[in-house]
Amino acid sequence: MKPEEINRYYFSDVNSPPGVNRRDFLKKLGGGIIIVFSFSAYTVVNGCLQKKEEEEAGDVPEFNAYLRVKEDGTVDCYSGKIEMGQGINTSLSQILADELEVPFESINMIMGETSLVPYDAGTWGSMTTRFHDPLIRAAAAEAREVLKELASEKLQIPVSELKAQDGKIISINNPKKNISYAKLTIGKKIVKGLGEKIPLKKPGEFKVIGKPFFRRDAVEKVTGVAKYTADVKIDGMLYARIVRPPAHGSTLIFADTSEAESMEGVEIFREEDFIVVLHSDPEAAMLAADKVKAEWKIPDAKADDETIFEHIKRTAVDTNVRYKGGDLKKGKKESAIIVEEEYHDGYKAHASIETHAATAVYNNEKLTIYASSQTPFGTRQAISERYSIPLENVLIKQIYIGGGFGGKIYDQQAREAARIAIKKEGTPIQLMWNRQEEFMYDMFRPAAVVKVGAGMDKTGKLNYWNFEIFCAGDRGTELFYDIPNHQTTVSDGPEVHPFGTGAWRAPGNPSTTFARESHIDIMASKINMDPLEFRLKNMNNQRALNSLQLAAKSFDWNKELPEGHGKGIAVGEDAGTLVTVMVEVKVDKSSGQVQVIRAVVGQDMGQVINPQGTIIQAEGCVNMGLGYTLSEDVEFNWKTVKSKNFDDYQITHFSTVPETIETVLADAMDQPPQGGGEPAIICMGAAVANAVFDACGARVFRMPVTPERVLAALA
Repeated sequence: MKPEEINRYYFSDVNSPPGVNRRDFLKKLGGGIIIVFSFSAYTVVNGCLQKKEEEEAGDVPEFNAYLRVKEDGTVDCYSGKIEMGQGINTSLSQILADELEVPFESINMIMGETSLVPYDAGTWGSMTTRFHDPLIRAAAAEAREVLKELASEKLQIPVSELKAQDGKIISINNPKKNISYAKLTIGKKIVKGLGEKIPLKKPGEFKVIGKPFFRRDAVEKVTGVAKYTADVKIDGMLYARIVRPPAHGSTLIFADTSEAESMEGVEIFREEDFIVVLHSDPEAAMLAADKVKAEWKIPDAKADDETIFEHIKRTAVDTNVRYKGGDLKKGKKESAIIVEEEYHDGYKAHASIETHAATAVYNNEKLTIYASSQTPFGTRQAISERYSIPLENVLIKQIYIGGGFGGKIYDQQAREAARIAIKKEGTPIQLMWNRQEEFMYDMFRPAAVVKVGAGMDKTGKLNYWNFEIFCAGDRGTELFYDIPNHQTTVSDGPEVHPFGTGAWRAPGNPSTTFARESHIDIMASKINMDPLEFRLKNMNNQRALNSLQLAAKSFDWNKELPEGHGKGIAVGEDAGTLVTVMVEVKVDKSSGQVQVIRAVVGQDMGQVINPQGTIIQAEGCVNMGLGYTLSEDVEFNWKTVKSKNFDDYQITHFSTVPETIETVLADAMDQPPQGGGEPAIICMGAAVANAVFDACGARVFRMPVTPERVLAALA
């Protein structure tokens, strides 16, 4: 899929779902109290939800999510967002249960399946909590008020003298007078949008929000009961293997399928250079695909994993200024100390344990697909248009995802499975990429270059900051340091990368945070100032300070470390959360090997819905972040990807996980909730690189911080 097509399908206006008739959609529902709401029409002001713009006129309001209080008293919440391991099916249940005053266990989250839930553009960017939380709470509050009005009629008590509690409406003056939600909803079907101003609970009134809950899917997943896409089994299903080229952009010159076709039970499906081997046994399909003899013309090489950074600087020529203040020339001229450096970061794979997979069946002009997808509606739309199938005849059935991290936004495997299933009408088709295909067709995190020039006076007060980003974007780069003369530019271009690139946890932010926080440490070292003291001297953002001070206290920053050990800091911002990571490392000067001993994450992320889930996410960020920091690097020769499996692309091993990981959170329950799925990961590269310098004096300017690069820096 071309970049402009990706933008069209996956980043379109969430309030413009094609082919959706809201009235017909609601007719399918049974009875109960149904509150519908749109994610872009409201904002939260002083704890109250307010409209940003007028809704579409009519008896059915604009919406792309809704909740339903059913006639048995349980509550369904329908959302186009998906659960891919971040725990939102738990945290969203908590906010709904709290605001609606029902038991947590009575909440059913129905997420992502295109025939059941309204349109949503996709799940990425730690946006679910930030944008769903206030709206789901408001919808729950609206439902609560509707129930109080119904109860007022039944009990003959004024609404002002009623309260909601444990799935009932109760008289404040006489609690024996009460009525359950179940009784109030029997025989009713009330559909409402959100009111103009909806009062939400204050932090002191929370009963469920802010309490630790184990994830709702935890037992299923740790016991192996949870089903993923490749676990789908349908009678008569065939397994597909696609004959792949050795490099992106290759042209098929010749193919001989005769040997594969001679194998018992093998079917060959071919359209031009798209050659598919089918068999009822996945191993047989793989063996048969290996017997297809194909010759390909490979494009000429322009760069490899060592020369890509010079190529990026030559070709990323579309430059835009994103942030600017003061006068760069003046700031540079007035600075007593100036440091200019260049930082490099190679391509990174998502390396999800579950490879891309899809199961598809086309029957009676209807296409049903089980896909591990972060974007079920975008995938549905793309397939509908590509194969001229009416949108309502394409169903994406949501299923557990074994790791997404931004890599399962684009869903090439679902389109491939659909293509095969349409040609094999009536036969279920399952396509699961092997690990080599996963590395070949993953949308990698882009390789990036960041040039940094900084200046300060002799006391360590920063005065000049020139931040030039090539191919990493500007996410999280708005300064939280007080630098009067500064400029941040972003450069990119259409022909920079040899293969597909895309979102990878907090897109671009790990690369730019590595550059910024490494450079901040260098500035501190130039005047022999402690890096914590230097940051405190120059920081002008209170929430960043909160995260820094929380981490420093828990880390015990001034504690003396053993010989060969070092400590490092990195501060960052992502998804509205200010985060600091501090690490202690041990460096073997003879081998260059780096071992992270412990890590502390300090976060100011506003209201914390589920502390247990937040801690798990932070720990996951630390562990996954160690991979890109210490070992992960895609090897390639232009369009030929050499990395094929975990033996030549090393993710974090158990042996490299820190002995202790601690997460400390700012008390900000009166503030809006911010994203917690990705912030800590952005800081790992810089925190470790800075700790390595502290331990042995080796300053590494390119991630990952491998033993070879440590030794080269020492030399």
